[in-house]
Amino acid sequence: MKRIVKHTYLESRFFTILIGFVFLFIMAYQIPGWLPISIFLLTVFGLLVLTDTLLLFKQNGLQANRVLPKKLSNGDNNPILITLHNAYNFNVKLKLIDELPVQYQKRDFQILTALNKLSDKKITYTLRPLQRGEYHFGYLNVYVTSPIGLVTRRFQFGHNAMVPNYPSFLQLKKYMLIAFSNKLFEFGLKKIRSIGHTMEFEQIKDYVPGDDIRTINWKATAKRNQMMVNQFQDERSQPIYSVIDKGRVMKMPFKGLSLLDYAINATLVISNIALKKQDKAGMFAFSKQVSNKVSAERRPSQMNQIMETLYNLDTDFAESDFSRLYIDMKRYLNQRSLLLLYTNFETLDALHRQLPYLKAMAKNHVLVVIFFENTELHKLTQKTAKNTYEIFEKTIAEKFIFEKKQIVNELQKHGIQSMLTAPEDLTLNTINKYLEIKARGLL
Repeated sequence: MKRIVKHTYLESRFFTILIGFVFLFIMAYQIPGWLPISIFLLTVFGLLVLTDTLLLFKQNGLQANRVLPKKLSNGDNNPILITLHNAYNFNVKLKLIDELPVQYQKRDFQILTALNKLSDKKITYTLRPLQRGEYHFGYLNVYVTSPIGLVTRRFQFGHNAMVPNYPSFLQLKKYMLIAFSNKLFEFGLKKIRSIGHTMEFEQIKDYVPGDDIRTINWKATAKRNQMMVNQFQDERSQPIYSVIDKGRVMKMPFKGLSLLDYAINATLVISNIALKKQDKAGMFAFSKQVSNKVSAERRPSQMNQIMETLYNLDTDFAESDFSRLYIDMKRYLNQRSLLLLYTNFETLDALHRQLPYLKAMAKNHVLVVIFFENTELHKLTQKTAKNTYEIFEKTIAEKFIFEKKQIVNELQKHGIQSMLTAPEDLTLNTINKYLEIKARGLL
């Protein structure tokens, strides 16, 4: 009995009819002939409520299951599947209320549907998580109403399910396809085979005008009695490091995701593409000190190690120490590498404080400084100013946008490659930059 009371709810139709009976009995005082009719109708109504309750609780008439993925992809739409089976001998109306994780702060989530007798149904909805970590789901509540529609029975399934939310692995396949097609480049570059001077020897060939005389193979020349040169190809297994600033400048959110999360998602994708391109992928993060290091390797478990490291990465709200970054890089990186540095500079003064260390890193490595446009400022400049205060706001916004462009010019002036990008375009632009550097043979 306790179970029935706990899971029984009265529909709005029940209260509407009950209010009708109140008016009917009030009128019965004025019209005595209506009293027996009112009592009879009330008795019929009570029997209908009892019948409705017995129909719903006679058997365990509904089965439901929430199918969760093994892990969620941060910043992407993740499908959640609900399977339903109606064991009742009549059609039912359903209201599904899934107790979503606390990260969503959503208390009005519900799905209305209907299910024919002795039939099955699948329902899919999507969740877009914006914070890495554990997501705990509560009960899947299913409220069942019979054709009578006076009483609702509640079923509860799948209590306390936990799914971890990882960096955006759903983007891996998407960008992998783009990276290995011809649709990525928009700046006129094409793939070329670059003749380099690395340790990877390819062949000995006849000398043609334009070949580097430093590659002449004198033994082969003496044997063939004609000029022969060594030909090399670019070494494939080159170290590609994603360097993530996890200081307070990366906490700024755009479209729900922080700059740090955009950088983490881009790191996961570019590491996967680098490995597929026969390069070595690695990463590390820094603020007051360098941490979360993954050495650049090409082993099969490299992507799993990078993903697990990125999963636990978070900002520490500290001022990032670029001098410590330079010292640790000089100590640990013995081979010339491509460094994709994800950080953010809002002003020229902020850049000038770190510029000596960036120049020092660029001497031994190919350094690409990646920082972000403030898309909210762009929206502000596109609005029409209606008063003096809005003119002032718009002018300040344009000043900050112009200063970002000055930062790019300042880095280029010192021979440091840079990329200014909107947060949502970070992954695609980073892949473009990586492929551009590979095509130009800069590494």
